[in-house]
Amino acid sequence: MIVLDKNKLDNSALTEEAEALKNAGFIGKEQFNFIEKELPVLNGHKNILVRIGFFLLGSFLYASLCGAVSLFGLSGIDSYWKVLPFVFAAIGFVGSELLAKQGYHNHGLDDAFILGTLLNTGLAIGVLSEGENVLSITIAVTVVSFILYLRYLHLLSTLVFYLALTVTLGYAIFEFLEFGQAILPFFMLLYGAGTYYFCRKLLKDLSEPFYYSGLVLIKSISLILFYLSGNYMVVRELSGMLSGIYYDVSPEIPLAFFFWIFTFAVPVLYLFFALKNKDRIMLWISFIAIAFSFYSFRFYHSVLPVEVALTLGGLLLFAIAFFSIKKLKTKETGLTFKPDRISNSNDFLNAEALIIASTFGMKPEVKPADSPMEFGGGGFSGGGSEGSF
Repeated sequence: MIVLDKNKLDNSALTEEAEALKNAGFIGKEQFNFIEKELPVLNGHKNILVRIGFFLLGSFLYASLCGAVSLFGLSGIDSYWKVLPFVFAAIGFVGSELLAKQGYHNHGLDDAFILGTLLNTGLAIGVLSEGENVLSITIAVTVVSFILYLRYLHLLSTLVFYLALTVTLGYAIFEFLEFGQAILPFFMLLYGAGTYYFCRKLLKDLSEPFYYSGLVLIKSISLILFYLSGNYMVVRELSGMLSGIYYDVSPEIPLAFFFWIFTFAVPVLYLFFALKNKDRIMLWISFIAIAFSFYSFRFYHSVLPVEVALTLGGLLLFAIAFFSIKKLKTKETGLTFKPDRISNSNDFLNAEALIIASTFGMKPEVKPADSPMEFGGGGFSGGGSEGSF
């Protein structure tokens, strides 16, 4: 299914790990240059600004191709404007295929054609259904984005796939079930939790390491979805908008006490398990969730003026950060404030480091000190024995 060269994908991962080892001081610059020279990799860019620049250039190229086709290729067809989005999507797919076969991955040009394919797919189904069948649009985008990710390993396609799938399931429950609005938050809770544990299981049994980043991304988004599905403010405001009775203030929702507990309990659980399992992504999500929980409370209950609340919150965060750093800065193991020598590490990357060492035989060369005793000859049976002293 993957159209990209798997050997170059492996080499790209190995080169990234070798660069991390070089930055951490485990290997020298000469060894890294040797690895980089010997391993052919895919054509991509790590610099986000360069990648955005190539994305804009690719978007201009894609738009030019679509404009040329719309002007000259289909001008004689009746109602040709309804066919154009399908043709544009086909152009995007062909362009993505050609760029992938030429080794472009995370480059910017490939991003423009892949995202253009997704956009025109949704537009084509929308034009075909005259915008009246939202479910058909979301299903089409879900299927196409999933195929594009499996074929090109495009992370943004993974994000589009999970969001489109979530919208598809939520819209179907709301529209086709009699009590869809009442059970929608609880369904999303189960859906988010199920996605998280499903991705964890896949990551443990992963046989194709190329899909590692996509599974991690979906697992992280599922944590956010799980929290937002039970957040009091999100449930209340969304319920008011969907019910059509939203005026100046949204109406109170059933089981409000449960959702208030959920709003503050889940971020604390995230923080606990993040520290226990040393999960950095979950740790950041827990911080954001805690901040959003306090915002949700203040949205309905203004206890203090804004400037006073911000000042007290800043002082509290400063105190927590100060005492945490003071306590953790001397620890060498476990939870510590010391920076990682290799910030991007996991079992797969550690295995890659071993592959690098075993493939190229990278061993530290120790030059022995010059000996003050000179040896030579060996005409008879001893070091330096030539029949004379």
